[in-house]
Amino acid sequence: MMGNSEEMSEVGRASAPKVGLLYPTRDCGEDDFVRMAALLDPSITVEFSYVEWGEDVSDIAEMGALEKLNAVRELGEPDRLAVAAAGLTGFAPHVVALACSSCSFLQGLDGARKQAADLAALMGAPATSTSLAFVAAARAMGLSRVGLASVYGEEVTSAFAEFLADAGITTTHHVAMDAPSDRALASWDRHRIADLTERGDDPGAEAVLVPETALHTADLVPGLERRLGKPVLTATQVTIWRALAEAGHAATGGGAGALLERAR
Repeated sequence: MMGNSEEMSEVGRASAPKVGLLYPTRDCGEDDFVRMAALLDPSITVEFSYVEWGEDVSDIAEMGALEKLNAVRELGEPDRLAVAAAGLTGFAPHVVALACSSCSFLQGLDGARKQAADLAALMGAPATSTSLAFVAAARAMGLSRVGLASVYGEEVTSAFAEFLADAGITTTHHVAMDAPSDRALASWDRHRIADLTERGDDPGAEAVLVPETALHTADLVPGLERRLGKPVLTATQVTIWRALAEAGHAATGGGAGALLERAR
């Protein structure tokens, strides 16, 4: 235990922010989080600890839809998160975030809030998740209707839409690309990500959400927003933005899109 959340927030305000991220797969999107963190606050330090997949998961790309769903849901279970969080103890973060969209929203809105509350109690520091960060970002920007540029299959994409609906956010349109794995997604280039984002857009959407932490989007958001003419919220962007806010830090950098302008 590292002291209560109030004490940790006071420490965070007085020094460079330290963000601990619980991440599911090594060597996928960590570099994008580091890049996004540098854009949002050049003084930030990011450390990763890994949530281990279930013992029966060898190659998620070879699994069927139901098997994938169960594997990702298992990834968000309390015991696995607790083990991963213990790996951050020596780092002593000012805030902890579960940097995984699906393994937080598949627990439902109440489940995601409980995940964060349990992590906060365990670490003695504020905690959040990528899914909760999407909700916080949408609310901060006054968004109530969004399009989803989803790399998941239909069932998992629908679960995210339901998660957002429980938070009062309507999905006007979605695309479900059913990508094979996060490791495959980590190799997507800017053109493929731009195509995904355009497919997720809709005239009735006030913004487009891209809920996948393996995609490399740190340098793409302003260009995507110019292309669509509306805000684009990506998983790495909202996770770091919300983590800074939970730690009592305002994002000070630029180049990360409309979120920083409209949510200040």
